[in-house]
Amino acid sequence: MPDSDPRPNADEDWDTLLRHWRNQPAAQPRPYFYNRVRARLDRETAVTRLLVPAWLRWPAYAVMLGALLLLSGDDAAQHSVSSASQNRPDRIEFQPAGD
Repeated sequence: MPDSDPRPNADEDWDTLLRHWRNQPAAQPRPYFYNRVRARLDRETAVTRLLVPAWLRWPAYAVMLGALLLLSGDDAAQHSVSSASQNRPDRIEFQPAGD
């Protein structure tokens, strides 16, 4: 059975321990720590670079998507173009505000 009797000096022990921790100097990184981190990040990111930048690949994705829609066989692209041209009026008629 564990000893559950309260210790008479428990608060004083905690205060002493916390006071001891507050008086310790602040931890400092080892010398050249940040230089080593920067070198490691540069080394890891240099390996993952692609031959073609991302902004050069975006038009290719758009062209592939357009070709996929045209060749899909469901006439989605042709239907949207024809319905847009049917809904557009050839001329605009203005009515007076008094009517």
